[in-house]
Amino acid sequence: MDAVEAAAPAVDAHAHVFTRAMPFAANAHSRPDYDYPVEAWLADLDAHGIGRGVIAAASLFDDGNAYTLAALAAHPRLRATVLAGPETSAKQLRALAEQGVVGVRLTWRRLADLPNLANEPWRGFLNRIADCGLHVELLAGSAQLPALLPHFAGVPLVVDHFGVPSRDEGERRAGTDALLRAVAGGRTWVKISAGFRLSPSIAAECAARLLAEAGPERLLWGSDAPFVNHEADTSYADTLALYHRLVPDAATRRAIDATALDLYFNIRSHQ
Repeated sequence: MDAVEAAAPAVDAHAHVFTRAMPFAANAHSRPDYDYPVEAWLADLDAHGIGRGVIAAASLFDDGNAYTLAALAAHPRLRATVLAGPETSAKQLRALAEQGVVGVRLTWRRLADLPNLANEPWRGFLNRIADCGLHVELLAGSAQLPALLPHFAGVPLVVDHFGVPSRDEGERRAGTDALLRAVAGGRTWVKISAGFRLSPSIAAECAARLLAEAGPERLLWGSDAPFVNHEADTSYADTLALYHRLVPDAATRRAIDATALDLYFNIRSHQ
């Protein structure tokens, strides 16, 4: 592999940082018994030549985003999403944006009853997020996407982990169809992240379809470090190798870099 082919991503757009001192949320689905502080993630980025990163808010913890905001204050090369509810005011959202926050993460993959986004307080909250220059980062699965995504029309939206594709082929196709309709409508991006959580065939299928129908201008890459529940069988290098298998063309990866630099850091590529 030559130097161009092996070029590191410009941005890791999805990782979680935490310490054992942070309180777990009451409904945490996993409870890591180790630390992955921001310094450990930065060391991983540096070891692989990645200049910038985006912290994805983790629903496992209930520290009021304090650790994430401290990481942003200490490291200008980072951006982050945070956890926030519909009671959050425009003033609070603008204050978060001034600290390097780029979005609000909604972790709804495991929710049995989704909120009604057409009504208050959610409609106003989504509008405030957009008005404050932030986006919604959505974690939801194939079965949820057809009903959910139309409600985000007009709101910048980043969908995590390929849209969490289902193992059921029909459900997976319906979810990806909905995802691509949202992308076609504008202001929606999709992360090629956490592919190690999928079967190799599903990861390859979804990546190929997203590349062909959404294009690199609407795609982002993230490691999902520190690979919660997969720590024993996944390394940072593994996630990069998987990315190169899913997106083998170097020019396409550079286009994905340009998307991430623009979306998260307001850096426009002149390539």
